[in-house]
Amino acid sequence: MSPVTRRPRGREVRTSHRHFATGPVGVPRLLAGLDPAITSVGLDQHLERWGRLPALGSASILDELDRSGLRGHGGAWFPVGTKWRSVKSSVTKRPVVVANGAEGEPASGKDRLLLDGLPHLVLDGATVAAIALGASRVIVHVPAARIPKIRRAIDERRRFGLDSVDMEIVEAPDRFWAGQESAAVNTINNRNLGRPSFTDIRTVREWGVGGRPTLVQNVESLAHVALIARFGSDWFRQVGTPESPGTALLTVTGLWPEPRIVEAPLGLPLQQVLGLSPGGAGFSQGLLLGGYGGGWVPMADAMVMPLTEEAAREHGSSIGPGVVALLPSQVCSLSEVSRVVTYLESQAAGQCGPCINGLAGLAHSMETLAFHPSSLRGGTSRILAHCDLIEGRGACRHPDGVTRFVRSALRVFSDHVASHLHRGPCRSQVGPFLPIPTVRRIVQGRQIR
Repeated sequence: MSPVTRRPRGREVRTSHRHFATGPVGVPRLLAGLDPAITSVGLDQHLERWGRLPALGSASILDELDRSGLRGHGGAWFPVGTKWRSVKSSVTKRPVVVANGAEGEPASGKDRLLLDGLPHLVLDGATVAAIALGASRVIVHVPAARIPKIRRAIDERRRFGLDSVDMEIVEAPDRFWAGQESAAVNTINNRNLGRPSFTDIRTVREWGVGGRPTLVQNVESLAHVALIARFGSDWFRQVGTPESPGTALLTVTGLWPEPRIVEAPLGLPLQQVLGLSPGGAGFSQGLLLGGYGGGWVPMADAMVMPLTEEAAREHGSSIGPGVVALLPSQVCSLSEVSRVVTYLESQAAGQCGPCINGLAGLAHSMETLAFHPSSLRGGTSRILAHCDLIEGRGACRHPDGVTRFVRSALRVFSDHVASHLHRGPCRSQVGPFLPIPTVRRIVQGRQIR
């Protein structure tokens, strides 16, 4: 799964609408231009490898996206063509395109890799979106650390006159939900920075940035769009499955000394994606799929599960932002789950009871189970009842994501739970393992850790 140093040769493909250029065969695709010697691709290298975007028409772009079967890789896995067509435009309110690279998920690094290493592929995708929708603004929504490289890339493109709409940059706050589409729009509108809005009938696709129809699209999805615009939907479907075509970027933790980004064909069994032998997963207690808004999967199930969103949901999880974390056997699973839930409680939007009170109670219960299990009255039945009170009652989907994370952990680590309840907490000193940002809270006007 390591990136190659040269662009492989491909064959020319045709569709019923226009002739497409030769595209790379097999995998990698997005990562075809990166290797240890090339950590960031400048505009000259980008144009040498991929060439300029071809002349594009709005209708042909949307038709090609529909045929490609590309789905959004930011978390929801919604068909991209359908999403773009749902962006409402009018004579007085032209749409806005947001290239969303907030990546608030702590265990994910794929968007950071694309923004730092392949910024022009992402910006090409944003330009294609602007052409397809007739957008008047393109906004790149990224964390502060990504801004210098994106600004240089935009300046390069401006000098070459590559983009039909000038691009702006808006800093994404360091919050778990900063990348959720309504949270991104709130940040850009300078209102409730990094916090999602109440669930409503009207979406940001109708009423978003400045009250205009707005497309918020993850940067990996836009990078795929940039390649589909060059090579076509037939090329895109050469890997993956008919129902889940193309590739996905995954941030894999727990398999190598450091987290690693891999590009894998959709539909491939996770065992093959991770390069494990049939018995090679014995060192792990369970696999977290989809990040902290996803869920835990038993290793036996994970190894035979195909890498598709449908298969992940059958196991109570999601591919989400492409997080795959294998929890080592020597780590206390419940202490790790408690740490994550405490972090997620700190990231609550604070707009409703389930966030303000429900998550605080759930975090306390998980901490008790992990470190003081003898004090947990009612055992896990109390925790599950707490989840029942939270689910489906939040103003946004954050509480539901936390309860899914907790429920799946109690199920997958049931033996570990039983051991805590009958013998007390683990004595292991190994950990912490799962990445958690430093949480800063404001208490009586002072910032504390």
